[in-house]
Amino acid sequence: MQDERKQATVGVLYGLAAFSFWGLGPIYFKAVAHVGTFEVMAHRVVWCVLLLAFLVTLVRSWPRILSALHDRRTLLLLAASTILITINWTTFIYGVNAGRVLETSLGYFINPLVTVFLGMIFLGEKLSPWRWISVVLAFIGIGVMAVEVEGLPWISLSLAFSFGFYGLVRKKAPLESFEGLFLETLLISPIALGFLLYLDWEGIGHFLNSNLTTDILLILAGPVTALPLLWFTSAARRVRLSTVGFMQYIAPSVQFLLAVFLFGEVFTDTHLITFGLIWCGLVIYSGESYHARRQRNRPAVT
Repeated sequence: MQDERKQATVGVLYGLAAFSFWGLGPIYFKAVAHVGTFEVMAHRVVWCVLLLAFLVTLVRSWPRILSALHDRRTLLLLAASTILITINWTTFIYGVNAGRVLETSLGYFINPLVTVFLGMIFLGEKLSPWRWISVVLAFIGIGVMAVEVEGLPWISLSLAFSFGFYGLVRKKAPLESFEGLFLETLLISPIALGFLLYLDWEGIGHFLNSNLTTDILLILAGPVTALPLLWFTSAARRVRLSTVGFMQYIAPSVQFLLAVFLFGEVFTDTHLITFGLIWCGLVIYSGESYHARRQRNRPAVT
């Protein structure tokens, strides 16, 4: 029992580290905003695949990696997840660089509700009345913003749906998180490396052509990407899924606070209504999930 509590405590610490790190991510991407969205994205892929190759070697995962490379179905799934995570990462970097961190935080707030919605459509999962209410509230919030700003919050929607579909695809790929991420970055790395070589050939690339600080920051794109995922994986193995589910709101909450109090983004009445509706939806969704889980775990009366 004591060992279980210790493992749970370690798991919570890993989870807090992962989601806090993801929440603080905009600070890093603001620091490399002068490099440009696509160049930063390319460095993120290249340095991440190099770091993960080292970790795969360290934990001796090459047999599973090679097995996946010879499995056509797994490769197709990973090709799809690679496209989705590329869209997600690129959109996030663009959103931060464009000074729209509020929209990125909104995207990750609505992601759990989008995931529920996708599960209903593609996996045949049934929604309880309370979950329907939470999903409807989220879409009303998006509609309010769309009407007020004369257009859909595409950054938020792109992040939420790309990550939602990413989770849907990865659910069917028989690989650990970091192994899957290694193969995803490996698949896209030729394009990323080719793009960086092209920039260097044209003399417009920043790596080794700017300053030492920029070079170090670009190399850190690998750890910035891989480390929180490894921490998240460690947390998921040690604590209940419900605990991880509640902790996932840390990242967008931190991004929200950074946007308003550090980056000085304007929080309008429209933002207040939109976020308010989505937060209400999340409270209903979380409360219903907690109640349903307690009902399932309640001992049967004989």
